Amino acid sequence: MDISASLVKDLREKTGLGIMECKKALAESGGDLEKAVEYLRKKGLKTAEKKSGRATSQGRVGSYIHSDGRLGTLVELNSETDFAAQRDDFQELLKDLCMQVVVAELTQERQHGDDERQQQAVQQAQA
Repeated sequence: MDISASLVKDLREKTGLGIMECKKALAESGGDLEKAVEYLRKKGLKTAEKKSGRATSQGRVGSYIHSDGRLGTLVELNSETDFAAQRDDFQELLKDLCMQVVVAELTQERQHGDDERQQQAVQQAQA
């Protein structure tokens, strides 16, 4: 079966995978884009299963302190290789995770504070 370059391009844009993997997936699925995505998903699960036993002994530790200085976090993010941990996108992910942890805690604090204020208002109204 002849697979067009535009079809390979569409699959690459949709999945972020390499040309040859996309071409093979399209060949396996008879040129059907959705079947190719499903094929790649199943293949990815098999690959992930194979890698699940590998040690992730490399990585980085990131930190973030909120601007008011009351709240901070340390996050350890591991990878299989030091090479992966040195990549910019890995370090960006670590930074984003640190900030997300702090934001989640701040949100929880605010919700807890709102609940306390509501309870106090109800108690005052009942008194």
